[in-house]
Amino acid sequence: MTHASSVSQKAKISPEFVARLGRLGPAHKVRAIVLLHTEGVKTPTGRRQSRVERRVATKSIRESDGQALTDIDSVLERYDGRRLTDGPDALGSIAVETTAAGITALAASDHIKAILEDQPISLVGGRKHPQ
Repeated sequence: MTHASSVSQKAKISPEFVARLGRLGPAHKVRAIVLLHTEGVKTPTGRRQSRVERRVATKSIRESDGQALTDIDSVLERYDGRRLTDGPDALGSIAVETTAAGITALAASDHIKAILEDQPISLVGGRKHPQ
């Protein structure tokens, strides 16, 4: 791996997530959200898209990169992982479960823009109920 690709790979995963991955055992699995490069999909022009434009863009993202999914599946198979979603969602992301080594291998793919730790979402400070 060249220095440029090593830097690129590290930029795809946050330092905090890398640190957590480093503390995991070799067989421990982690869930992550993989953001795909969505080549050929038009970016918003600053105006609100029509319903038809949004539908076309979503369909394009979901169908855009069959090779990316093939490559991701290959990496996941090598590292005892699996996809948790059938394909990319409207934002071009898929959920996966694999080992820390699998996450690192996924980050080396040119098809992947970023990898985020799949974390639960909760309200900050809790929700106050009227009495």
